[in-house]
Amino acid sequence: MKPVELKDGVFWVGAIDWDERDFHNFVTARGLTYNSYLIVDDKVVLVDTVKHKFVKESMERIRKLVDPSQIDYVIVNHIEPDHSSGLPDTMRIAKDATVVCTQRAKDGICKYYDCDGWNIQVVKGGDTLKIGKRTLTFIDMTMLHWPDSMATYINEDKILLSNDAFGQHVASEYRFDEEIGVEEALKWAKVYYANILMPLGGLIQKKLKEIKESGLEIDIIAPSHGVVWKNPGRIIEAYDRWSRFEPTNKVVIVFDSMWHSTEKLAMAIAEGAGSEGADVRVMHIRKDYWTDIVTEILDAKAIAVGSPTIHNGLFPTVAGFLTYLKGLKPQNKKALAFGSYGWNGNAVKEVQKVLEELKFETLEPFMVKFKPSEEELQKAFELGRELAR
Repeated sequence: MKPVELKDGVFWVGAIDWDERDFHNFVTARGLTYNSYLIVDDKVVLVDTVKHKFVKESMERIRKLVDPSQIDYVIVNHIEPDHSSGLPDTMRIAKDATVVCTQRAKDGICKYYDCDGWNIQVVKGGDTLKIGKRTLTFIDMTMLHWPDSMATYINEDKILLSNDAFGQHVASEYRFDEEIGVEEALKWAKVYYANILMPLGGLIQKKLKEIKESGLEIDIIAPSHGVVWKNPGRIIEAYDRWSRFEPTNKVVIVFDSMWHSTEKLAMAIAEGAGSEGADVRVMHIRKDYWTDIVTEILDAKAIAVGSPTIHNGLFPTVAGFLTYLKGLKPQNKKALAFGSYGWNGNAVKEVQKVLEELKFETLEPFMVKFKPSEEELQKAFELGRELAR
């Protein structure tokens, strides 16, 4: 239950949730963390709280450093309840603390919780707070990923407390990227990015450019989920690639099937794509987590989506997955819609419509009545080759 020191006077005092397996339909196979940070200076500052049921755990860590009632400021970088639901209990302990947040965050906090009697200080991007030897600078992170979001930068320590940006959903006894392994940390960061931040690529590109042009020096990035980055350049470079949808030579084939006909087409497409040297992923919508599927799609050059037709429309699991995919707005893909049918091919037409809405460059959709013949499987193979090329 010990706090973990990032730099002299700056500590991780968060909580580890080993049991959580679902975060808004995001499958958290390895659990997650709620990261909270304590800065001990002339003023004592808590940056972000934890989920409400972990307040006791976090407070036990804080007590090893200071009396929690002596906290002077509680900075709320983002009001989503996985970060802020511990705020009411924290404020009952730190009765004299000032809450620091954006105006939108203040509005949200007082909508979520009874903030009567709280002293709330509203800040905006570029504002600073002197806490002794240290100065905190607040960085506007509007829509990264909520309207209220901001980040807190500790000037003297060159630490960026980035809230959801650069995070990962993974529970671990390790607190730093070097401990869990930088490549392992990047793997979980990619899953997190694909399922939460993918639709914000344009905004992320602007923010990365803004930070670079500002000359902001960053030695450590401490997000609100996952491990702390002692190698910030690696995750910044990855965010640059992911937000530009820089592709790898990969074809992802996503499908569901009723009587294996659409499945046979999927396998033929996969074989064709593989014959052209593409890195192929075949993902079954009912057997593979959507979380993993969209992570593979993030940096794929091409995708194929297959559905059988049921009740004159999409198979329900495919419809649900496509709704999820549309919300994440992947870009820069070649795409193919395919599937089998009995009476009509409306499902494939609806898949095609979604692919076009996503502005993918599409091949002619391919549909087969009942079980595919050898000739139709050969056609699917050739479409796989074309997709890969």
